[in-house]
Amino acid sequence: MIYTRLVIEGNAVYEIDDECLKKREERNRGKGSDKGNRPTRPSKGK
Repeated sequence: MIYTRLVIEGNAVYEIDDECLKKREERNRGKGSDKGNRPTRPSKGK
C-alpha cells in the first residue's frame, strides 16, 4: 500500500512519498547523514 503526505508551505504544495523516503533513509543509514529524515525542497530557479 502506498502512503503519501501533503505538505503546504505558503503557495507551495509538496507530496511526500513515504515509501521513497523510507528507501532513502535506509540508503543513508550507514553514511552518518542526518539529511534523510526530513523532506528536501525543490531548488528555486533564479
